[in-house]
Amino acid sequence: MTEEDDEKAALISFLEYQRASVRSIVEGLSEEGWHTSVVPSGWTPAGFVEHLGGAEFHWFQQVIEGDVEDFSSEEGFVPYDPYAAFVSDLPSAEILRNYKETCDLSDAVLARTSMSAKPKGRHGDEEVPNVRWVVLHMIEETATHSGHLEIARELLDGQVRLGNR
Repeated sequence: MTEEDDEKAALISFLEYQRASVRSIVEGLSEEGWHTSVVPSGWTPAGFVEHLGGAEFHWFQQVIEGDVEDFSSEEGFVPYDPYAAFVSDLPSAEILRNYKETCDLSDAVLARTSMSAKPKGRHGDEEVPNVRWVVLHMIEETATHSGHLEIARELLDGQVRLGNR
């Protein structure tokens, strides 16, 4: 194994750990809880998991792969609005299925792409330096929202320490 192979395996492992934490935090949450906000900004667990799926699609399909198709509700997610609270009317099973399928697509991109490769697409007007940067960003994004979901879960039904058990 090369040094880049080791790095790639480590980064993918950290990303999957964070994804698994998200899934374990919401596992067993009531359908009502999925769609209940416990914060003034109004986001819900359903909205955050849907947002994470949208982020996976954007960064891996649109930025790394250069896919210019817009992310639509046909894929189970809605276009990103930076000023709206993350909410979703979709059932939790559908949100989780969409999230897993989108993560699987992301993993397929990573399997065939070098960490030092230059992405084919862009993030808005920004040029992204390499795939490594995208993976590190998604580890950060997923971990951040995993923490939000942990707090929401505790406030919703008292469950704690559910992240990647």
